[in-house]
Amino acid sequence: MPNSGLIHEQTSGVYIISITPFSEDGSIDFKSVDSLVEFFLEKGVTGITILGMMGEANKLSANESRGFVKHFLKRVNGRVPVMAGVSDAGLANLVNLSRFSMDAGCAGVMVAPVIGLNTDQKLYDYYAQVIEYLGANVPLCYQDYPQSTGVNLSVECFNRMVNDFPQLVMLKHEDCPGLEKLTQVRDSAEKQGLRRVSVLTGNGGLYLPQELQRGADGAMTGFAYPEMLTAVVTLHADGETKHAEDLYDAYLPLVRYEQQPGYGLAVRKEVLRRRGAVACALSRAPGPVLSRRGHEELDHLTTRLDSRLKELE
Repeated sequence: MPNSGLIHEQTSGVYIISITPFSEDGSIDFKSVDSLVEFFLEKGVTGITILGMMGEANKLSANESRGFVKHFLKRVNGRVPVMAGVSDAGLANLVNLSRFSMDAGCAGVMVAPVIGLNTDQKLYDYYAQVIEYLGANVPLCYQDYPQSTGVNLSVECFNRMVNDFPQLVMLKHEDCPGLEKLTQVRDSAEKQGLRRVSVLTGNGGLYLPQELQRGADGAMTGFAYPEMLTAVVTLHADGETKHAEDLYDAYLPLVRYEQQPGYGLAVRKEVLRRRGAVACALSRAPGPVLSRRGHEELDHLTTRLDSRLKELE
């Protein structure tokens, strides 16, 4: 299966985090996978990341994960790079999925730390082991999401890993609050003469304009309006920062609503269903379900968005 090149230190743009579409019976809906891929590509994404936390990767069996990777890559057919989330409590499982994904045509893998890495040395040693097992030819993205993993990555530890591990080419920056940390990553690397790695930011795009202004290369998140992410990143790159912020502001109420901890996935999946990207908004149990009131609030927010976008035309 062809890919569109591996991720690297200069990777930029929008890598959309894909959901995993399910049918009403809880099985993977591969027909919706196809429509979701086309939806993402139509909205101009630079790349796609599958099997992330918001992709419910921890609810898939090993066989399901492999089947999903294989089908997704076949549909994309090399049109954009695809990165696979391979985080797992078991190193053997992580390595096996990584090798399968890379052999199938993925552009790299994303790894979040396991629970319990409560010192810089433990964290460094874990990634040293991961990288040793993956080998020199697998580019790695570090997913820094302490709100979920409980593992805090210091700038000093990250810089040490960048210096020692050439395969580490990207940071998915999701620490929150994290703007100062992003600045420290950029400033300290420049002062120390370290490689400048790619930084793509998450958190649903909640701080995207400021992150771009502080040196992020783009976004890696799954907001259900990918066209906003791609437009804001492109406008910023072109120096149109005011236009970028005006457009972003129109979507901000929905960005905020989708970022509700423990509930946002239900919002995201329902919006994607309403937009025709998938047929069903189901999350596998245990998972969030959008209430009647939630549907009403979503109706209101999307109506307001439509009105605001017309004003900006």
